[in-house]
Amino acid sequence: MKKNLWWALFTVFILFGILVGCNAGTDEEATGGNDTDSNEGVDKEEEEEVTIKFHTHGNEASYNWKETLAKFEEEYPNINVELVILSEKGDTNEALQKLDLAASSGEQLDVLMFSDPASYAERVSLGMVAPIDSFIEEDGFVVSEEYKVDTILNDQHYALPGKFNPWYVLVNKDHLTGAGLEVPTEWTWDEYVDYAKQLTTDEHYGTYLHGPQTGGWMEYMTLALASKFENSTFIKEDGTPNFEDPLFRKTLEMRIQMEKEDQSATPYSDILSQKLHYRNQFFNQDASLVLIGSWMNTELGGTDQFPLNFDVGVAPYPSNEGSDEGGYTPVTTDFVSVAANSELKEEAYTFIRWYTTEGQIVQGKNIPSWNGVEESDFAAIVDKILADTVSPERVDKESLINVLTNAKSSKLIPPVAGQAEIFQAVNDEYEKLIYEEQDIDTTIEVLQEKAKDIIAKNE
Repeated sequence: MKKNLWWALFTVFILFGILVGCNAGTDEEATGGNDTDSNEGVDKEEEEEVTIKFHTHGNEASYNWKETLAKFEEEYPNINVELVILSEKGDTNEALQKLDLAASSGEQLDVLMFSDPASYAERVSLGMVAPIDSFIEEDGFVVSEEYKVDTILNDQHYALPGKFNPWYVLVNKDHLTGAGLEVPTEWTWDEYVDYAKQLTTDEHYGTYLHGPQTGGWMEYMTLALASKFENSTFIKEDGTPNFEDPLFRKTLEMRIQMEKEDQSATPYSDILSQKLHYRNQFFNQDASLVLIGSWMNTELGGTDQFPLNFDVGVAPYPSNEGSDEGGYTPVTTDFVSVAANSELKEEAYTFIRWYTTEGQIVQGKNIPSWNGVEESDFAAIVDKILADTVSPERVDKESLINVLTNAKSSKLIPPVAGQAEIFQAVNDEYEKLIYEEQDIDTTIEVLQEKAKDIIAKNE
């Protein structure tokens, strides 16, 4: 009997406790969960600090992270950024391997940076990256208008672009003066070929083309093809081979003409056998025109290793016809993304939006993809970049700014499975062509069929 009475009293006590708790919860909800005496007028969300992790291949020397991140945290004091440099030497392959390992081990991932379209597209397909279109829509901008590079994949955006490194043509102005030529502000591929011929002397070649080499430097196999907005590489947007495009044929014809007929281009066999490099060929004045990416901005005025003993100009990537819309060129950028498994997606997006706009100006290491850069800021960035070189006064800054402000990125085409095999096939068949083992028609026919087989095999 006593036992039953004890249990009855215990039950009443528990029920009373529950009722009190429920009332307290109701009172708290009614007052917004705050102690109005001690927190009146304070937004709790503004007080709460979070830390996002930022995984990048970029090192401090190349990206000025300390100053850049400090400025972001000053503007957004509730968001701390923990920087994870995946390769101190800036090795993008090492960085990707470490990033994939971090993802597989369940590490916190919030902001991710990719250095090329293939790495970006592959991680999107693996589900590592979150779409950010809802944030973009809320911010009220259009990526293709706001930035020089559109990062769209499968009708969605998974990144915003950081730096803007279009390809351009480095010009030895002393050689041009000797040949009675001016630095072009716009020109066609036919004019490029003509310039190379006029600039060739017994002392130097008119132009140097650094690739292809062992399946790499494919930009030198898409010259005319890359001068248009759509289907500007070996694979079309629909995933089929693009070697029958007349502009791929034109590229092969130009390579043959410059090396074999005009003898204005450094021979391909010399490039491989002597292990030539574009920096040596340009700064040693062994070639007058060098087609290359604008990562060379930081070296245009010469370095301790490659001093500058002549005046340098910069010409735009050539167009195909005078009536074509010019400015399209291969472009490298950093794709800055929000990780799919991030629990702080809004904060991660806030960072990438800031970093790809104002942050690029603060960083001061590269030309931004952002179109919102004022002309005065743009000139200041160029001045800052050139100031770190040995002889900045020898660089035609006006020609450099003209090229960088007018360059445009072609439409991004997702890589197909087996892309590396296709690149190697292009390399192999080009070598047969340039070594006169087969003609252009055969080269195109073989590449079209090989690419079809590689794509089918990897589907």
